[in-house]
Amino acid sequence: MREQDYAVHNGQQVEQQEVSKVLRNTYSLLALTLAFSGIMAFVAQQMRVAYPNVFVVLIGFYGLFFLTNKLRDSAWGLVSTFALTGFMGFILGPILNRYLGMSGGAEVVSSAFAMTALVFGGLSAYVLITRKDMSFLGGFITAGFFVLMGAVLASFFFKISGLQLAISAGFVLFSSVCILFQTSAIIQGGERNYIMATISLYVSIYNLFVSLLQLFGLMGRDD
Repeated sequence: MREQDYAVHNGQQVEQQEVSKVLRNTYSLLALTLAFSGIMAFVAQQMRVAYPNVFVVLIGFYGLFFLTNKLRDSAWGLVSTFALTGFMGFILGPILNRYLGMSGGAEVVSSAFAMTALVFGGLSAYVLITRKDMSFLGGFITAGFFVLMGAVLASFFFKISGLQLAISAGFVLFSSVCILFQTSAIIQGGERNYIMATISLYVSIYNLFVSLLQLFGLMGRDD
């Protein structure tokens, strides 16, 4: 009986050590990719790069995402991770220039940045402290994705007052839920690959920041 208890206890220790390792590696890599992405955004901003065609953005993002997923168990996965986050940072530069060119644009950008940091820090701390299992949010994320995609498509064909504001607010909520879900997946042992964990959190943070930019920009324009 004692040997069985020891085996269970030892297994729990190994599991906890593995979770702690994934967490450390994930947040270390996340910090580096966010910094690299910021540098690339600054470079694109200073070069006054125009925002690329939407098909270039989609092909670049999904191509690098699937490449990273394929290489996630090798050192090349790190190279692909920085390629993906660098690409996303580069296309963020023209977006920032657009908002900085608006009246009060600097305040919009700084507010979106501060709110993104606050939301990500608060949600991550909540899950890390409470250790709650957020896997039940998976269904909401799936449904929310299709609802938001439908709303985005509708915005191309119908000029509905307040729709863009609702879409931006929806993406803020969606990204926040994804952060809860993804952080919980690491803690609960559902995500053991720190490269994919990093990419998932990075995309949520990126979408959260861009959505807050749009939200604050639309609210400022309405004023």
